[in-house]
Amino acid sequence: MSNKIRSMVRIVNRHGLLSKSVAMCALMSMTSGVMAQTGAEAAAEESGALEEVVVTGIRGGLANAVATKRNSDAVVDAVSAEDIGKFPDSDVAEALARVPGISVNRQFGQGQQVSIRGASNQLTLTTLNGQNVASTGWYDQQAIDRSFNYSLLPPEMIAGMDVYKSSQADLVEGGIGGTINVKTRKPLDLDANTVFLSAEATYGTISEETDPAVSGLYSWKNDAETFGILAGYSRNDTNYIRRGNEAYTAWNDSVSVNSFEQEREQQAFDLAAQWRPTDRIQLGAHYINLDMKADNTNNSLFIFRSADPANCDQVNAGGQCVLETTDAANPNANPAWAQTFARKASMTSETFDFDFAYEGDSFLATARAGHTKAEGGTDSTANYGGLIGDVSQVYGTYDSTGDQIKMDLANPNYTANDFVDPGLASAGWAATKGPNSDEETYFQADVEFDVEFGPVSAIKTGLRWSDHEVVAEKQNGVFDNAVVAADPNYLFSGTSKAGMDDFEIPAGDLSAMINDTENQARYVDNRQAYGTVEEENLAAYVMATFEMDRIRGNFGVRYVTTDVSSDYYGTDVNYVDPDGINTGRSFDKSTDSASYSEFLPSFNIAYDLTEDTILRGSVAQVMARPNYDDLFARENLSNLGNTDEDADGNYTAIRSAQLGDVALDPFKANQADLAIEWYYGSGNLMSATLFYKDITNFTTYTITDDVAIGVTDPVTGLDSWNVTQKVNGDGGTIAGLELQIQHAFDNGFGVLANYTYADSNVDKENFVDEVGVFSDSSENTVNLVGYYEMNDFSARAAYNWRSEYMIRESGFYGNRMHDDFGTLDLSFGYQVTENIGITFDAVNVLEEDSVQTGVSPNSAAVEPEFKNNYPTWTYQGEAYYTMGVNARF
Repeated sequence: MSNKIRSMVRIVNRHGLLSKSVAMCALMSMTSGVMAQTGAEAAAEESGALEEVVVTGIRGGLANAVATKRNSDAVVDAVSAEDIGKFPDSDVAEALARVPGISVNRQFGQGQQVSIRGASNQLTLTTLNGQNVASTGWYDQQAIDRSFNYSLLPPEMIAGMDVYKSSQADLVEGGIGGTINVKTRKPLDLDANTVFLSAEATYGTISEETDPAVSGLYSWKNDAETFGILAGYSRNDTNYIRRGNEAYTAWNDSVSVNSFEQEREQQAFDLAAQWRPTDRIQLGAHYINLDMKADNTNNSLFIFRSADPANCDQVNAGGQCVLETTDAANPNANPAWAQTFARKASMTSETFDFDFAYEGDSFLATARAGHTKAEGGTDSTANYGGLIGDVSQVYGTYDSTGDQIKMDLANPNYTANDFVDPGLASAGWAATKGPNSDEETYFQADVEFDVEFGPVSAIKTGLRWSDHEVVAEKQNGVFDNAVVAADPNYLFSGTSKAGMDDFEIPAGDLSAMINDTENQARYVDNRQAYGTVEEENLAAYVMATFEMDRIRGNFGVRYVTTDVSSDYYGTDVNYVDPDGINTGRSFDKSTDSASYSEFLPSFNIAYDLTEDTILRGSVAQVMARPNYDDLFARENLSNLGNTDEDADGNYTAIRSAQLGDVALDPFKANQADLAIEWYYGSGNLMSATLFYKDITNFTTYTITDDVAIGVTDPVTGLDSWNVTQKVNGDGGTIAGLELQIQHAFDNGFGVLANYTYADSNVDKENFVDEVGVFSDSSENTVNLVGYYEMNDFSARAAYNWRSEYMIRESGFYGNRMHDDFGTLDLSFGYQVTENIGITFDAVNVLEEDSVQTGVSPNSAAVEPEFKNNYPTWTYQGEAYYTMGVNARF
């Protein structure tokens, strides 16, 4: 029976009739269940009529989900929209978080990166309609990686997202955790002259601002349904504020209260066209532009520990520290320091894509070509700060004995008028520009033949070529005639609440700071920071689909070859830059190159134990390419030629080097799945899945003293460096279990629950933090959803919880453990008329805080705040309440 259904799905889908419903496999992503059989359905069955009964709403989307999962060969879950604007969550990544085995990173409020089954979010491959999509970050303190920022995607433009947890030969390589394919809407799938309009207003409990969002979509096709055009637009303006306490022990064991404030302007434009000149030929074109402006200020007030170490009790190991005493011999010690980083930031992703399909009598040939490019980064950075207040204002304590730093100060409130020296100048070291670009040109061709080779019913083969280039640049500001701003109120306009206890501190004026810095600085290219990575990838595969009696599946192999190179400016120890930016850096570019090839076999099988029970299994070898930031061959050398020395003539500056390696091996893993699925009743499901990943290689880094790198310091005369080197790790394992159940009751209620256990095990020697777990891996993840849907009203409560997980980032942020985190979301919908609906959503109702601690032992080569369970960072949780209205015609 299942083989017949599967064959029918393949035949009809070739004619484009099921492209929308197949996209709706939303197991565990929305709420749950399928509408109980209505009276009309029963009557139709009894009379033998062939009238089609369409079930809509939450249950309608999941009816397609269950059918798709049941008849798939691979282990696939998904998120879908039952109709335009009826996405299961207001945020794309949050919707993915309902899928078993998926965890979401919410570092800046919205869900941004996604990890699958205990693997890092950087090991999740995201494709747009089956192809890579270029993406850059907007934040200069985060590394350039391969993860996709889901906050760019407006839900209204997405038809569905398929989550492949097992691999198969025709999937683009690059996902060890899994592959998420985002599918946009197509005009021939929608009714002619379809119109969708929506407007929303969102209130944040921290920002205390109401932010607008609008979207619209129009789709047209001719009467013959052979040509169609679709256009969509979305805009979302958000005032995002993150308040918290941070530790920075490298600066006199300081702690700070912070307020990160960002004005986001997100726009998306989507245009698609389809043409079927004959029954056998189909042509398509797609253009999508995703744009985000992300200007932000980071306002901080730093409090320093007492000058007398006796006043602190093992502060780095967790203790209470006296900030200041009334010691008359030390009356001017430890005033506070206020500062603001002002950043203009943006990113834009633009994709052009063309596809072709030809259906022969016994084969289907398809081809796709396109170009995707993203530009973005921190367009301009400025920093202003100074001593603020007097010593008496910071009398008190900070207590780091718990899971977050607590501060008790005599006077925690400051304004710009409290600066000790009101003349403030731009911090020259912080005046930078950091444009990045990421682009890929690709071509793919596939042919699927219907055959009769025993149980083999189809053979599919194809190839894919891509050329991918990433460019990172940086410019530093040079101040020849720096001017001090006489009035700090010009730079700091008003105050801002900051920290966990809402201190009042000066709030930086972004425009004033950026303008003041750019009007004084001339910008010089920083050749040390320049780097490129170019990858030329070629892949070919062959895959056979088989079916017999109760068994179906596929097997195949994918061959991948990659040529990679990196351009950078080499070292010239004799060059002294009068601006101090490029000392020791050559004017000539160098290039490092490497290549590698991989065979990636895969096998998927599904066996119908009974009419309603399926036993499913898969084995595969998968790979993911190293992050771009790790492949940059540039040498980042610190303190080359520095002449600072102490009274004994010893040089105080440590010569350090950070080295990438273009010859890093790709991440590789052998993985297996074993699942049993019971489909009982109409749309109900219970399942259990065992999974195992043996990760044979991944990228990490080492820190080693006294290393010769071929560069002799002109002052010390030594080729001796403290080297941070990107290297291949020894591997590890992830083993786990997924349990899920969904059940729809006859009275309109339904429930869904899923639980994922992921045991991440890796040798701690692979990480400088000496913590033996993979990044982003939570041991336990839970989803609980209850809903009610009847007639024109629907309501849903969804709770998502994940246990603690390691976050590893280069630069300032470092390696730390994020405490367990849970969110409760509510949503309500009411269809006022046939065409008009209203919605209400509440996200993170419990306002869960983000708590992060340092968990490394004393022996680890990390900063003190990342050791011994020290409360590194804590941020206030924010709830969002959204009211919306939409119209469909």
